[in-house]
Amino acid sequence: MGFALGDLLPNVTVFTATAEAKCLLELVRGKPAVLLFFPAAHTRVCEKELCTFRDGLARYNALGAQVFGISVDTPWTLAAYARDLGLEFPLLSDYNREATRALGLEISLKGLPGFSQRAAYVTDAEGRVRWSWVAEVPAQEPPYEEVAAAAQALV
Repeated sequence: MGFALGDLLPNVTVFTATAEAKCLLELVRGKPAVLLFFPAAHTRVCEKELCTFRDGLARYNALGAQVFGISVDTPWTLAAYARDLGLEFPLLSDYNREATRALGLEISLKGLPGFSQRAAYVTDAEGRVRWSWVAEVPAQEPPYEEVAAAAQALV
């Protein structure tokens, strides 16, 4: 599956840290967005990725771009994870795996099914995918400078 450049994000439900159901497309509309799908909270590579975006958040804020982390963890796990890491951008729960499946990202880790592959999407203010990257393996980090350049290109 997956999405081609120029496609609208899927009309799927994700959950906030307080377990409030939200439409992913509606969350990102209005300004450019960076969506960071990651396999699992409290894991080494995911922590490094999210902390890299945390430390570079001023760059995205200056562009008017919103950053979201998304995983299949529960909203409460993600709320604790964001607090532990000092994140100032929201982590969204795809516990129902709607976004993961719609984007063709579902993988198994160590024989356990139902995780999201690491991926990054940059969307415009309409919610159209303007840049995307999907990891070849879950341990691969996103190309941080390419994500930033893709967000910059929308300004």
